[in-house]
Amino acid sequence: MNLRVKFTKENYLKYISHLDLMRLFQRTFRRGNIPIKYSEGFNPQPKLSIANPLALGISSVEEYMDIELYEKMSTENFINRMNEELPEDIRILDAKYIEGDKSISSLISWSYYEIEFKLYNLENNETLERLVRDWLGEDKIVIKKIKHKGKRIIEKDQDIRPLIGNVVVNSQCSIDDLHLVKLNCLLKAGDNGNLKPIDFIKAMDKYLNIGIDFDTLNIKRIGLFMEHEGKIESPL
Repeated sequence: MNLRVKFTKENYLKYISHLDLMRLFQRTFRRGNIPIKYSEGFNPQPKLSIANPLALGISSVEEYMDIELYEKMSTENFINRMNEELPEDIRILDAKYIEGDKSISSLISWSYYEIEFKLYNLENNETLERLVRDWLGEDKIVIKKIKHKGKRIIEKDQDIRPLIGNVVVNSQCSIDDLHLVKLNCLLKAGDNGNLKPIDFIKAMDKYLNIGIDFDTLNIKRIGLFMEHEGKIESPL
């Protein structure tokens, strides 16, 4: 019995690691008497998979996990039990029993983000929209990816243009000498390509020379999506 669960991770809990989040859910399963199935062997672990884990410091209003139960319970009962035990910044929003054996991690193809930041080098909102539109019209957008292999540091060029979907500048206002910007962007996620929002923002700042103040950067994930026959769909 496979249950797909939608949940949030907001405010201060955006600073807990993926491993700590897994531990938090394990404790919540025990305290809520959730009939979750465990793996076999010397170190049994709950059968739990979280899709496209968030980087530290990124909040989300829509995350997904798959869990396997050994005994069926109503989704309403599951949600209520979990939310009674979880801290308030993590809420179970929805749950649904699913067919098939494909994990949620293998199904996710896109992440949708809301990103806020302040910048220095901008005349007006129309300028930023034009700059972004022209930038995304390029055939290639190349960044350097740095990997550590033992004591060696390996640099590799990566074209991230195929990993960027639509980008929308939602709002912008001036505060003293800074401009406060909010934008939404759809970025590739999952096994067939993954672009971190921080790498996207760094590339945008480098190419457009807009002077982003990274101390003001606030990233929130507002959606995760599958792709089926060219259409973007919800996992639940």
